Amino acid sequence: MSAFGRDFFKAKLAKLPAMPPPPLGALPETLEELDMDMEDDPPDVYDDNDDDHHEAPLDDSSSASSASSTSTIIAPPTSRLELTARRRNNLEPIPWTHHFSENIHLTPSSHPSSRFNAYYTPTSASGPLFVTHHGAGSSGLSFAVLASEIRKLLPDAGILSFDARGHGGTRTSDDQDFRLSTLSDDLYNAVTAAHEQLRWETPPPIVLVGHSLGGAVVTDVAKRGLLGDKLLAYAVLDVVEGSAMDALQSMQSYLMGRPVGFASVNQGIEWHVRSRTIRNGRSARVSVPALLYDCSGGVVGGGSSSAGGDGPVVSTGGGNSRPWQWRTDLGKTQPFWQDWFIGLSRKFLEAKGGKLLILAGTDRLDKELIIGQMQGKYQLLVLPEVGHFLHEDAPEKTAAALVEFYKRNDRSALVLPKKVWEM
Repeated sequence: MSAFGRDFFKAKLAKLPAMPPPPLGALPETLEELDMDMEDDPPDVYDDNDDDHHEAPLDDSSSASSASSTSTIIAPPTSRLELTARRRNNLEPIPWTHHFSENIHLTPSSHPSSRFNAYYTPTSASGPLFVTHHGAGSSGLSFAVLASEIRKLLPDAGILSFDARGHGGTRTSDDQDFRLSTLSDDLYNAVTAAHEQLRWETPPPIVLVGHSLGGAVVTDVAKRGLLGDKLLAYAVLDVVEGSAMDALQSMQSYLMGRPVGFASVNQGIEWHVRSRTIRNGRSARVSVPALLYDCSGGVVGGGSSSAGGDGPVVSTGGGNSRPWQWRTDLGKTQPFWQDWFIGLSRKFLEAKGGKLLILAGTDRLDKELIIGQMQGKYQLLVLPEVGHFLHEDAPEKTAAALVEFYKRNDRSALVLPKKVWEM
């Protein structure tokens, strides 16, 4: 090529735009540490002015995510700093109002010293009421995104998700009494108080849904027959007796390994997602704020997602550098751990009502449940690629399973043939 030709092409190349930034995997490690995993935190930015933003799941696993939508064009970030800023925006808490109609306080007439903080969306027509019970250390907002997904599939359904004693905004005369019988009575008292305060003309059919410790509680309520014929069915999420008892041996190590506090609510959300404790960033942004309180005297729950309480359950200190502390001291629940799970499999199989067990892996099944499943005593569903908080990691799939489970057990759709003397 002649010298004239080389000069011509050099001049043309100089006018071309700069090369795009390198892919995320090629960024320096120090910058990567500032970002969240793309799998859990997609680049959609939460907009407080978008009332309908929560209708579109924010996790990549959903077919409805913006990344998989053919009608949405996402421009690549123009710089690494902008990419980091956009991701940090996705750590902002999401208010409970995006998933529930009301935040109510239930005070049973038989226990006036108790006040159960609950998140509620009423039923319509003759729809069922899904009553949820969270696991140890969690709160009623653990079911927030799941509640919205249930309502998408079954608009007539209602959801009542309350904080257990010693959790969230619930206050009782003894917030350190975590005996299984006490927690079961609390669930019954919360439902009874809802009936009284919300003035239900006819109590709706109830489907109990419990995660982890909550699974043991709803099973105990079903076994004891506390709700009578109003209990239509119950579902247990990722807890069985055998694996739960084995996991108790490593609980102390887990508690010692997690942070004692956080500099901000956003940092708490980030830790839950980056550690894959909760693998769905959308759910973490609404559920995590209720797990923390500001020991320096700030607003409970970060202001964006109120836990509905008057103050912290426990105070573990931590200084000014980490003012956001855990609301529930899980270490104080240790004396009750075995009481929660001993005999769980037997009670689950023997209690009356439809039964659904959703697990994150078949390895969690113990011998008694394997035999029961082979005998067709309950419905089993295994969700792959989720963690222990499966209802937060995969709310769409969990909601579809629960709605189908309700429809299979719905008595109102059952038409019995007339008796001989009625013909």
